[in-house]
Amino acid sequence: MGRQSKSDANAPIHFESAIATLETFIEQMAKGDLSLEESLRHFEQGISLTRQCQSVLKTAEQKVQLLIDQNNDFKTVPFVEDD
Repeated sequence: MGRQSKSDANAPIHFESAIATLETFIEQMAKGDLSLEESLRHFEQGISLTRQCQSVLKTAEQKVQLLIDQNNDFKTVPFVEDD
């Protein structure tokens, strides 16, 4: 995967594609077959993708909250994971 240019870094991402790329980076780094330079590049790109994904999720959360607020029939509850 090539490096993103500065203009590409500001382009909207496709969430599912970013997650797939992150999974690929993790798999490649876990194998230990990458050089230090490649590992650092993947790590740097991974951090960038993670931040972009967090932004996409935050926007989605805000949209859902707006829809809930517009339809007073719904009530938000905190998510609790099962152990």
